[in-house]
Amino acid sequence: MTSLPFYQIDAFASRTFEGNQACVMPMDDFLPDETLQAIAAENNVAETAFIVQTGEGVWDLRWFTPTVEVPLCGHATLASAHALFSHLGYDGEEIAFDTRQSGRLTVKRMPDGRYEMDFPAPEIRKMDVTEDVATALGAWPLEARGGPFYAAVFADPEDIVSMQADLDLIAKLGVMKDVNRGNLGVLAAGGDGVDVTSRFFAPASGIPEDPATGSWHCMVAAILGPRLKRAFDCYQAYPGRGAKIGVELVGDRVKLRGEAVTVIEGKFSL
Repeated sequence: MTSLPFYQIDAFASRTFEGNQACVMPMDDFLPDETLQAIAAENNVAETAFIVQTGEGVWDLRWFTPTVEVPLCGHATLASAHALFSHLGYDGEEIAFDTRQSGRLTVKRMPDGRYEMDFPAPEIRKMDVTEDVATALGAWPLEARGGPFYAAVFADPEDIVSMQADLDLIAKLGVMKDVNRGNLGVLAAGGDGVDVTSRFFAPASGIPEDPATGSWHCMVAAILGPRLKRAFDCYQAYPGRGAKIGVELVGDRVKLRGEAVTVIEGKFSL
């Protein structure tokens, strides 16, 4: 029987039961894809991150939901950095993660104890707001944007907090066209002590609603960064958990800032 190191971490969280759960599993080499996917399904959290060291301060990184491999995942990247800094003895200033579809991502520790990630900013464009979108969300957005996901913009943060979305309808919305079908974010300016309140639904990726989504906040940065022209604080209002994410658009890059807490440390047996 083979045993692999295993860390379950709440990312974008200051304490247990906040933010988003990620499992981090360091390996000498990546196992076959079907094995990685089976491990992620067994872990049954939003994402499992697999990391393989390739050089001094450099790791290859892949992310799997319980059903698919994804091109970018912020919270599991933050969790991977937390595992390396806090449990695996890395004492450098910055970690570099090389990914298959999102290039090199970096993470460093900040003086205030948070981690800062450097991600690519996505291209966005205006999208139609249609009746089937409003039906799926239970409310009519002010406007919409397309990019890696479909983003619906609302006027009132309370609309986001109280939203009762129809996940079956979101999974098959035709208006998504060439964006990532079945993955949809909603946002509004303002909130309780924050600049932006949002939620993110991803039924097509096996995640009905995601508690904290770094890749989604790259899109939030691209939408609101040019208007705000400063760093801003976001709250992802997943019912019962919630996540605080610092966001800043810097040229064609996005800085995402947050904390992480280890919940479980152990071994995964194969």
